[in-house]
Amino acid sequence: MAVMLLFLHREKILKAMRKKTAIILLAAGAMAALQSCAGNRQESGNQKDSNMEQLTLTTEWDKTFPQSDKVVHSKVTFVNRYGITLAADMYVPENAEGRLPAIAVSGPFGAVKEQCSGLYAQTLAEMGFLTIAFDPSFTGESGGQPRYVASPDINTEDFSAAVDFLSTNEMVDPERIGILGICGWGGFAVNAAAVDTRIKATVASTMYDISRNTANNYFDADDNADARHAMRQALNAQRTEDYRNGSYALAGGVVDPLPEDAPQFVKDYYAYYKTPRGYHKRSLNSNGGWNRTSALSFLNMPILSYAGEIRSAVLLVHGENAHSRYFSEDTYKKLKGDNKRLMIIPGAVHTDLYDNMDKIPFTEIAAFYNQYLK
Repeated sequence: MAVMLLFLHREKILKAMRKKTAIILLAAGAMAALQSCAGNRQESGNQKDSNMEQLTLTTEWDKTFPQSDKVVHSKVTFVNRYGITLAADMYVPENAEGRLPAIAVSGPFGAVKEQCSGLYAQTLAEMGFLTIAFDPSFTGESGGQPRYVASPDINTEDFSAAVDFLSTNEMVDPERIGILGICGWGGFAVNAAAVDTRIKATVASTMYDISRNTANNYFDADDNADARHAMRQALNAQRTEDYRNGSYALAGGVVDPLPEDAPQFVKDYYAYYKTPRGYHKRSLNSNGGWNRTSALSFLNMPILSYAGEIRSAVLLVHGENAHSRYFSEDTYKKLKGDNKRLMIIPGAVHTDLYDNMDKIPFTEIAAFYNQYLK
């Protein structure tokens, strides 16, 4: 699903590509600007307005997918435990009655809610769920300073903040809440399920373990102390330089122009993020990328440490031919219980699960949620 723009130095990435190694740092994204079928509407959670950062939200439909006439769309905002106001698009089934099961969606890593997380959310709303697709902290239309920072703690918290919002929404049954993460946010979704017992069902689509990818490189090619030490030295030198300059250097989004000898998965990222198919002006992967120093916290704080203690239901979905498939397979080995499932999609690559409606198993995903959100 989403691009993976890891935060290593761009120079190192390009050098690796020249050596024909498959090592690239692409990052596989509350409060969204949304336009309701019934007119523009903005709602906030139960927090007092004085506690919420005032966000500027677009009033136009600026998604990378067409708007459905089967759902009612609106903008919502809510605050996470760190005081950051998040922007989200909310999708409600047309003519919905009673309290509904709800799903919070985010990702890919470095994407925004106007891209594939919104597509997932709108499609699941057509299937009877109240959904929100949110921009994570420091990205898209959500708040937080400085911009374009990722954090294993805060980004896991973003999912729980979405559950806060849904749990207190009068249209939602608080006992039937699930989450769905795409790409890097698939890893954060599983991480959130390990700590938040209000989450009854979790889907991770084409997931990345960002902390593992950052610390070990792709396919664990640099899983050694010397490689990590060299990365720490470079990132801390960048940190000093950023402080001296008073600004944060960006790592760069999906590489552009695309080298002829780029690995196929990098070409796949380019085909999504850099073309009309998936480009969005607020997407980090489509533009300047994450702050370079975002990688520091992932080097020191691995996620998924307690995945084996998750008691709620988990579904991992991955493409058969995805370069990232090993993240889901290894995570699945940690999970325990008969309510855990790994689904491999024949012939699919990583980005097929971003927006390929013939590959994304929405029927099976909806059936999973219906089974465990009851």
